[in-house]
Amino acid sequence: MLTLRPSAERGYADHGWLKSYHSFSFAGYYDPAHMGFGNLRVINEDRIAPGTGFGTHGHRDMEIISYVMSGSIGHKDSIGNGASIPPGDVQRMSAGSGIQHSEFNHASDSVTHFLQIWIEPNVRGIAPGYEQKTFADADKRGKLRLVASPDGALGSVTLHADARLYAGLFDASEEARLALDPKRKAYVQLIRGELSVNGQPLKAGDAARLEAESELHLSAGTDAEVLVFDLSA
Repeated sequence: MLTLRPSAERGYADHGWLKSYHSFSFAGYYDPAHMGFGNLRVINEDRIAPGTGFGTHGHRDMEIISYVMSGSIGHKDSIGNGASIPPGDVQRMSAGSGIQHSEFNHASDSVTHFLQIWIEPNVRGIAPGYEQKTFADADKRGKLRLVASPDGALGSVTLHADARLYAGLFDASEEARLALDPKRKAYVQLIRGELSVNGQPLKAGDAARLEAESELHLSAGTDAEVLVFDLSA
């Protein structure tokens, strides 16, 4: 079964310096029908104004992924990491027993556009951790590239969660298929462009929830960038 989640139905918050679309209930947005999907808890599509950002704040027991589409994020945390996250990089932060961090757009003239993703861990109270890796566009062109997994397979970042995340770029005749376990869930988030998911057309910001499906088929892309989550039920 495939259920479309249209972009326009997401929650929205405009804080001036931050404009954010919420796929699931978050902060001031609450929808009991969209509290998460499987162990996927948050997908926030954020745009941070130049010279602004999230001040130091804390998290516990959550796997947090940042995926930048344009601009960059300056990251600092309480376990000694300081980094810039550009497009093409995937950052994983394991909050574990507790971590403080900040995220900032240091540019003076450009907006940072990124996805903030939270996945519930399968182990709690671990020491907090950080990982960041680059995945070239060529490795995502016309295919689904594994970028996060429980075992760090194929050079992906390692999640302390029963989930896998794939990223892909699709245009024209490019297509990909991914075998799914019907007992699990899959979530497809289209970041930009247009793309067909098992025959269902999606536009930028749309998502598709898949349950009891044995295959994912992506096709008919137009400048499409997509994330695919393989999730525990």
